[in-house]
Amino acid sequence: MISRAGGTPLVWPILGFIGSLVVLVPVAIVLASVFQSSGGEWSHLAETRLPTYVGNTLVLAVSVCAFAGVIGVASAWLITMHRFPGRRVLSWALLLPLAVPAYLAAYSLTDLLQFSGPVQTWLRARFDLAAGDYWFPSVRSLGGAIFILTLALYPYVYFAARIAFLEQPKSALESSRLLGRGPWGTFFLVALPLARPAVIGGLALVLMETVADFGAVDYCAVDTFATGIYRTWYGLESRVAASQLSALLISVLLLLILGEHLLRRSERYHRTSARCHRSEGTDLGPIKGTLAMIFCLLPVAFGFLFPMGRLIGLAIGREAGAESVPLGGLALRTTGIGILAAVVSVIIALLIGYAARIRPGAFTATSAGIARTGYAIPGPVVAIGLLLPLSWLDHRINDASLFVTDGAWRPGLIFTGSILALVLGYQTRFIAVGLSFVQSSLERVHVRIDEAARTLGSSRGGILMRIHIPLIRRSLLAAGLLVFVDVVKELPVTLMLRPFNFDTLAVRVYQLASDERLEEAATAALLIGLVGLLPVMLLSRQIDRIVFRSVDSDQR
Repeated sequence: MISRAGGTPLVWPILGFIGSLVVLVPVAIVLASVFQSSGGEWSHLAETRLPTYVGNTLVLAVSVCAFAGVIGVASAWLITMHRFPGRRVLSWALLLPLAVPAYLAAYSLTDLLQFSGPVQTWLRARFDLAAGDYWFPSVRSLGGAIFILTLALYPYVYFAARIAFLEQPKSALESSRLLGRGPWGTFFLVALPLARPAVIGGLALVLMETVADFGAVDYCAVDTFATGIYRTWYGLESRVAASQLSALLISVLLLLILGEHLLRRSERYHRTSARCHRSEGTDLGPIKGTLAMIFCLLPVAFGFLFPMGRLIGLAIGREAGAESVPLGGLALRTTGIGILAAVVSVIIALLIGYAARIRPGAFTATSAGIARTGYAIPGPVVAIGLLLPLSWLDHRINDASLFVTDGAWRPGLIFTGSILALVLGYQTRFIAVGLSFVQSSLERVHVRIDEAARTLGSSRGGILMRIHIPLIRRSLLAAGLLVFVDVVKELPVTLMLRPFNFDTLAVRVYQLASDERLEEAATAALLIGLVGLLPVMLLSRQIDRIVFRSVDSDQR
């Protein structure tokens, strides 16, 4: 086996790098498109649509991050530091909007709040109004997209901030109050700066999801980079121009990722005490407590209760005899592709994470860093980056077959016509989810365990199979589950990479909702939402463990 003087085989770093190629190859292919000629279509896009794409994407990203940050941090602070009615239920209910994909929230809230929807119909009947007598905000607009994505994504910030507030040393908060700082001063000058890395991490996820979103902004009729890339590919049928749009977006995202990484490297935050803040909190009183409850309840209502409630109402209220969506085959197909993608993702993530553990250095760190960037790449960009090399490979194989058989046989579309391209696309998007679980769990396994096993004659592969995998099996299961749920909800990658006549629940819901047939799509949409509850339950349990650990540590 190839190795260096240190005794660590090179095969593991090489395997880790090969795993990262599922992200590196699409990104490199897209970036290389800037050197190709689009026949004037790029110039046309730059003069007509590009300013709109840039402006809408920028406004959307900044606005969603700002509102999600305020809601997430404020609600986490209220839940952690204060007592008010419903606090115990809201502490986990604030995570529920994660179970509803943004495009499902867009479909259901639009149907609920549009002119012919139940809300405006009730207002006109209640106050005897006619069309034009009143103003009502439109959900299918840039403002509506900001509203929907904020409610769908703020839980990322809430989860990160809540854990950060729970793990802050109680002595720091007590010292601030003893030095004369009030509740607001303690929050802005002590608690928030200490929670800054976690909050920035949550906002980074919100930014990536906002830029990558396709279904919600497309249904809200907002032109962003994600929708522009999809329409350029299929509407203008210009692969080069779509790739160049993707290259521009990837370049900006990579700069943002690099900036966030440098920002977090330049500052250090350390806990100075093992005593964490207690979870009981201080009583806000009847008036402030009611206001706090309303503030925390509103995002849960608009982000989960109203969308899911509307979908349930549509599913129950469908007219008898109406055409139904064949859910059996779609559900089986969706489940199968989700399980396959999750298993492959966990295996690749395990190779990359284990290589970084046993051979730390620039090479393995680069492999892991490349794999993590895939989560920030929008689905249409992933699809383009994979379709180009896979279609080229398909054509070369067909040309070779025709040459060998003297034109008698050609295999057809081997890669782009099968689920292989779809599974690779899912890896590019979601391998970062599995990798984060794998690396964090491997870090909790002491290196002396590896050293003892090596002393007893175990190989690196044997240590992985017999020691590490059994120790981190729960983290691997959680990673696979989250990847499975992400795959079930994923829309643009599935739309662009699926084989002919291969639909999933997400694709069928998108097709029916685009045709304004939401009642027919309601049951399938509910299934997607119910599947999304699984990671929310995992996150709630994670918070509970931190709460109990914090209280126990404080009591000791």
